[in-house]
Formats: sequence, C-alpha cells, structure tokens
Amino acid sequence: MNPSDRKRASRLRPSRLSARDILGLGAVGLGSRRARVVLSALGIAIGIATMVAVVGLSQSSKSDLMARLDRLGTNLLTVEAGEDPAGNAVKLPGSAVAMVERIGPVQHATATANVDTRIRRSDLVPEERPAGVTTQAARTDLLTALNAEVARGTWLNAASERLPVTVLGSLAARRLGVTAPGDKIMMNDRYVVVVGILHPVELFPTLDRVAMIGFPAAEKYFGSDGRPTTVFERSPDATVEDVRAVLARTVSPGAEHSVKVSRPSDALAAKAATDKGLTTLMLGLGAVALLVGGVGVANTMVISVLERRQEIGLRRALGATRNAIRLQFLTESLLLSALGGAAGAVLGAAATFGFSAAQGWSPVVPPWSVAAGFGATLVIGVLAGLYPAVRASRLHPTVALGAA
Repeated sequence: MNPSDRKRASRLRPSRLSARDILGLGAVGLGSRRARVVLSALGIAIGIATMVAVVGLSQSSKSDLMARLDRLGTNLLTVEAGEDPAGNAVKLPGSAVAMVERIGPVQHATATANVDTRIRRSDLVPEERPAGVTTQAARTDLLTALNAEVARGTWLNAASERLPVTVLGSLAARRLGVTAPGDKIMMNDRYVVVVGILHPVELFPTLDRVAMIGFPAAEKYFGSDGRPTTVFERSPDATVEDVRAVLARTVSPGAEHSVKVSRPSDALAAKAATDKGLTTLMLGLGAVALLVGGVGVANTMVISVLERRQEIGLRRALGATRNAIRLQFLTESLLLSALGGAAGAVLGAAATFGFSAAQGWSPVVPPWSVAAGFGATLVIGVLAGLYPAVRASRLHPTVALGAA
C-alpha cells in the first residue's frame, strides 16, 4: 500500500447513526409487532395510571378536606358530660354556658341537652318501634357556632323555641320519612310540627340523627331540667389550646375528670392521616404493577432478539457496529416504555378528573406525579432493554445468519 492509500485509510471512520436514525430504527422495530407492543405497553400503562391516579385523588381529597376545615374552622371545642369515678352519669350545671363565656378568649358559647322522649312518625306506629331518632334541646345560636345551615324551612327563634316545634337533622328526617317542613311527628304522646330540616352537620355529625327543640319547650312539654349535656365554644385559633386547658375545670369545678373536652375538627384531621396511609399502600401496588410491566417489556425484547437474529446478522455483516445494535434495541425498549407511560399518565389524569367530579372535589393532578411517573417508565425501559440489547450486540454475523 503506497503512502497515499495509507493516508486515505487512516481517515476512514466507522459511520455513526444520528439520533433521528436510531429513533427511526426503534419505531420500525415496534411497528412490525403492534399487538405484542400494545400488550407489553399495557402493563406499564396500568402501573403509571395507578400511581398518577392515586396521587391525584389523594391531593384532590386533601385539598377538599383543607377547604372544608377552612370553611368550618378548627377553633371549635366541645365539653360533654361524662361519668364520675363511681360510673354514675354527670350533669353539667345549668350555668355552664355563662361560665364558659367568662373565659377571656371565648368568642361564642352555646349548648344542647338530651331530652328523654320516644319519637315516632305518628300514633299509628307502635311505641315499641321507635325511629332511631333522639331528641335534644338546642339554643337558638347553635347553628352559628357550628357553621351549620338549614336545608329546608327555618331554624328555631325566640318565639318558636317555646312552642312544640322541631328542626330535624338530615338523617333523622330520612328515618322519619319527613321531606318538607309542615309535617308532624310524635314525641312521646304529643304531636310536634317540623319547621326545618338541616344540611348534614360536618363538624358534629351526631346532630344529623337528632330532632331539636328549644330549651323552653323541652322544659314545658317534656320535663327537661334545662341543664346542658354538651357545650360548644369558639375562640381565636391562637388561643384554642389555652382555652382547652381550663375548659373542663371551668364547667365542672372540682370534678373536671368527669367531663370530656374534644375538638371536632380533629376527626377530619385524623381522616386526612388515614387517607395518607391508604395512599402509600396504593402507591406500593402501583409500583408492583409497574415492575410487572417492566418484566413484560424485557420479555418482549428478549423474544424480539431471538426472532430477529437474521436481521441482526445482516446488519452486522453490512457494517453495523455492536454499539449501533445496542442502541437500536435499547431505543425500542425506551419507546415501548414511553408509550405505556404516556398512555398511563393520560389514563391516571382522566381517572382523577372523573372521580373528583363525581365526589364534588376540585381535581388536582400534581405535575410532579406525571413527571415522576414518566421518568420511572424511562428507567424501566432502560433496565428492561439493557440485557436484550447487549445480547443482540454480541451475536456474531455468521452465527446469526446461519441460525436463520
């Protein structure tokens, strides 16, 4: 070889595939086996859809819960009569509300009291078949303290609290078959007119099963002693814990252990904590589904290498480098995973929007959940395609062509 030939030979370099060429090769490889590609991508899609939907629904539920807490307030405390050390029922003093109002930070205090009555829809219903509804006396400012609302009719006022009229909780109205104000129900042997039906009371759902009458009417018609069973108070958020520390001994001096002080909003906060644990569990299940999908992609790519040995041998014989073969099959695996990831992200977001709309929530799909899910699919694609790509690149051209 003369010097000029050697110089030209030294300038020769292996051809390099552009990114566009690699993507084209990967897409062609997938397009030739569409049914298998769809089935393999489905496993990835299910895993990503589960993870995106779980995060989206969790965030939507949490957002709705926080909005409810903001609307209802977290500064409500309740004091309920309990039992003394001997196990006897304790009654709060009749002046309990006034005593609570004397606590400096308290802005509002009100009360309810249990009333011993048997409620029926009418006198045609036997007394031994009550409706599962209890009676409580309520002050006229109760709804203000609880941020509750009347669904139909009116609430008790200064005039009606002295009359044989009642306002039903939402569940109590359903149990009694009362759909509108003006109907009558029986308390003991007395007919009482329903003047209102409440919306569900979110902060104190016990009232949903109650028929409420005024304190004066409870004393006049049903022999109530006027002593409250539960006292409700609101104070500024910054002072709630301070008020809570003195509330029991204020209401029941010397016997503070016989009353129970609670914060109704804590139940909603506990629900949020429960939802968080469930979300973690569902994310784990989504990760398992994603792992199974990755195994399916790896299996598809291994079978593809075995079926395309002649193609690999021919490309190697025509000058394709091992690196080019590796990139081709790795690209196919990435495209396959990306296809499943994109479909899963869309399905997860759609599920979040659909379920949130059915629940009346504002849908929230955090962008990071979609990005993280799609990133996970790329990682799965690399891991699933690495072994098949290396195996394909190691096939010798003569062996691959001979196997055909």
